[in-house]
Amino acid sequence: MTKILLSFLFFSMASLPCKAAADAPAHAEHGASASVSVAPAQKPDREKIWRNILAQPSLATSTAFDAKGRLWRVLAQEGRIRVSYSDDRGNRFSTPVVVNEIPEHIAGDGENRPKILVRNEVIYLSWTQALDKPMTGHIRFSRSTDGGKTFSWPVTVNDNPEIISHRFEAMGVNDRGQVYLAWLDKRDLSAAQKEGRPYTGAAVYYAVSDDNGASFRPNLKLADHSCECCRVAMAMGPDGVPVVFWRHIFGTNTRDFALARIDEKTTIVRATHDNWQVDGCPHHGGAISIGSDGVHHLVWFNNGPERHGLFYGSSTDGGMTFSASRPFGNEDAQAGHPDVLSLGQKVFVVWKEFDGKEASVQGMHSSDGGTSWSAPRRLAATTGASDHPLLTANRDQAYLSWQTEKDGLQLVEIVQP
Repeated sequence: MTKILLSFLFFSMASLPCKAAADAPAHAEHGASASVSVAPAQKPDREKIWRNILAQPSLATSTAFDAKGRLWRVLAQEGRIRVSYSDDRGNRFSTPVVVNEIPEHIAGDGENRPKILVRNEVIYLSWTQALDKPMTGHIRFSRSTDGGKTFSWPVTVNDNPEIISHRFEAMGVNDRGQVYLAWLDKRDLSAAQKEGRPYTGAAVYYAVSDDNGASFRPNLKLADHSCECCRVAMAMGPDGVPVVFWRHIFGTNTRDFALARIDEKTTIVRATHDNWQVDGCPHHGGAISIGSDGVHHLVWFNNGPERHGLFYGSSTDGGMTFSASRPFGNEDAQAGHPDVLSLGQKVFVVWKEFDGKEASVQGMHSSDGGTSWSAPRRLAATTGASDHPLLTANRDQAYLSWQTEKDGLQLVEIVQP
């Protein structure tokens, strides 16, 4: 049943604009199952779809612990980025600090969300500003150097000013104070269209700051022909070099995942071989975490011709070769949107399922670096709308961070039996 539903969901909407087609199920599955039907002759109203997306309140939230164990939270409300903290693991939060004085449309639909990182007492924020033209946006950045009391005036990181899609950013910070942002960018598609040339998908661009986010170098292109709107993931290696993980278009329209280090070589490696042929974006990105031992841990969704659902894989040689993929999750319960966190030999995976009444977060863990895994168990549930589940860590302790409409933020300590 689920295989049929997912195939129908993605393929029946392939004629819709990427963002609109993908967001319809993404929004619906925040709480319950989704069903979308489009009459064959119906031409979608892009402007109306986009306005409806921008008008919806967002549950998309990100959290991060600082070195002292304080929990920081960022969310978007009424056109403003708001940051608060908790000293009691999410039971009570401080009065939020508003980051952007001038309100703006902020993308927050699960695959898009404000991001927060804390390193060496600096708080870093990124988000996607949604523009008025359908499926367009800019990458935004701000930071606080005074413990969250004030934040810098937000800047647009993409140096291409066109009103096109610069969206789905990922952020990473290393101990050297370098800030990396990577995102999906359609400037090359725009140029090709103006010149009458074909161009498939989008591109992955990135920008680097060498001074803790005070300024950024000019944008650079990491790869052509990425999928248009599956979220980008990023993780820092032990050497402080970021690794980017994204859904890529191989060949004519095979949408598997690619991986690349942002270094002098920037070699792009195909990380999965599911051979999913789909003429449209699934709006279902992957996640990556790199342990202190350098092992890359990957989770993703695939609806290929032979195997379907969620999968885990790893690489022990810096992302050059990969283990056999391991399936997990209940496909009949629409298992999706996984996240992964590596804390040395301890590796944690969470994902979302829906049984027809409740949305739940399921989790499993490994104590031997991903070689063997525990049985899945339910970590949290809600009957209302909810965000995608995320993992965060306070030193060597893993937590589920899950924003729900009914219960607010659920911060669940993941205890290994």
